[in-house]
Amino acid sequence: MWKYPKIFDVLVIGAGHAGCEAAHIAARMGAETLLLTMNLDTIGKMSCNPSIGGTAKGHIVREIDALGGLMGKVADRRSIQFRMLNSSKGPSVRSPRSQADKAAYAQEMKHRLERTPHLEIQQGTTETLLVEQEKIVGVITQEGITYEAKTVILSSGTFMRGLLHIGETNFSGGRGGDKASTGISPCLEALGFRLGRLKTGTPPRINRRSIDFARCEEQLGEEGVVFSYDEPEEKMPQIPCHITYTTPETHAIIRNNLHRSPMYSGAIKGVGPRYCPSIEDKVVRFADKERHQIFLEPEGIHTEEVYVNGISSSLPFDVQLDMIHTVTGLEKAEVMRPAYAIEYDYVLSDQIYPTLETKLIAGLFLAGQVNGTTGYEEAAGQGIIAGINAAGQVLGKPSFILKRSEAYLGVMIDDLIRFDLLEPYRMFTSRAEHRLLLRQDNADLRLRPTCYNWGTISFEQYTRVTKKKELIEKEVSRLSKVYKAIEGKGSSLAQIISRPDWTYSLALSTYPVEVLDHGVDINTQIETELKYAGYIDRQTKEVAKLEHLDVVRIPKDFPYQATTGLRTEAKQKLFRFTPENLGQASRIPGVTPSDISVLLVALKKE
Repeated sequence: MWKYPKIFDVLVIGAGHAGCEAAHIAARMGAETLLLTMNLDTIGKMSCNPSIGGTAKGHIVREIDALGGLMGKVADRRSIQFRMLNSSKGPSVRSPRSQADKAAYAQEMKHRLERTPHLEIQQGTTETLLVEQEKIVGVITQEGITYEAKTVILSSGTFMRGLLHIGETNFSGGRGGDKASTGISPCLEALGFRLGRLKTGTPPRINRRSIDFARCEEQLGEEGVVFSYDEPEEKMPQIPCHITYTTPETHAIIRNNLHRSPMYSGAIKGVGPRYCPSIEDKVVRFADKERHQIFLEPEGIHTEEVYVNGISSSLPFDVQLDMIHTVTGLEKAEVMRPAYAIEYDYVLSDQIYPTLETKLIAGLFLAGQVNGTTGYEEAAGQGIIAGINAAGQVLGKPSFILKRSEAYLGVMIDDLIRFDLLEPYRMFTSRAEHRLLLRQDNADLRLRPTCYNWGTISFEQYTRVTKKKELIEKEVSRLSKVYKAIEGKGSSLAQIISRPDWTYSLALSTYPVEVLDHGVDINTQIETELKYAGYIDRQTKEVAKLEHLDVVRIPKDFPYQATTGLRTEAKQKLFRFTPENLGQASRIPGVTPSDISVLLVALKKE
């Protein structure tokens, strides 16, 4: 056994989307960081859909960028189509989404990491976590190398005891074409961690030249959609996607072969995502539906592979072929990669703190699908939070914890530490009770002024957002003091712009002297602040009412079992999830308002 001649501040296991963000941000903060991955050629690989963003996920990407992360910048640079979802709806649910060039995205991410100061990248398969006196001290790899580290971030994705299913066939793997990680799960169990089993899947890929696009609906992208708040990235050529549909024949083939699906034969034990079901599940659950929508999404400029979004499956390959050939426009489609399902281990809820550090082992952090989430964006978001806290722990900085009222990342992590996951966790706008405050367009205004103190953004970025915030506040105030006659009444420009039939652009053209053009970004911010002032004020007051509970700390060793008046269920849940404050305690399912009142009295006595 050979010991590597350097002790790292932060060691990141796995170079998926969580690992990339964790390693980058830790190194950016000045921590000596090692990114350890099984294969250097799969850094930042898009294992499933080559897209970034989407409903609520786009919010997370913008928050990652506001915190100093990479995902938004790489997506802006290496995507081949951009769209703003829900653009006809209110500002709280509008979400940017891009179709990425799969190979170019991974290559760009790898190159940016390779150029990051304080970051070393090495190929190696982690087999053992080294722990001394309940503190992580390093890892041992399959190659026989010991790496010492002050903190370790485990971001293993779907690789922990991964098992792939295609019909009656199953085999070990972390995803199609990659080997599974077999050593980490037993190591975690030996340390006392409780593991569960989840399942996800991916659809087939087909050859673009075998598609009859004349029978499909063209879906064009939009101009002006970006993820990053910094300097615009040079974009790739933009290309269209297409929409098609399943047919009654498709559904008949699936129903006739359900007995060959591992989901229905009992071969798959893990729980899959309810909100993103396989095509077999859709046909069974929505039996009265005549067709299901399918998106044909190119995987890149320099490949003919097309991702068939909406037809995830674990049926045998011969059934997949028959099924694909009944979809409109795909009658002669050539399947290049079959669909498959994958089962993998994850660490059960209640075993991490809001910093993503584990409760059992000091200095060990978990990020990504190992915590039971699904999706590139959710993983990357956890990665950047874990990276900031791991580096901060070594550099003597306070814990970095985002509240539910501050960010979607705060909502997600708060959910992860207080829920029993019954399925892979995915972010939705409906999960955020203060979503009008957490819009995708204001993530920089929400997060950058405070995160500068952690060293994750530059002084230039901090100065830029500070000036932007001051300008918006100044203009909102000024417009409320300038009056114009409209429809026989004197109204302030702020009141005029806030009307449903007015926009900032209309006011700009109508009153070019009084209404100033600050660019699309700031103009949009001003219009939103004016139009939704009442709702924003109401949500701000609601947040203030609830936040008094978050400042009441609960000791880690608080004697719940001995607290008179607490219901048995509350005692069990509080003891298990060990909330850090009353706010967290109040959001644990099974803990009632009366339990919180009892707990508050007991805390005062303590």
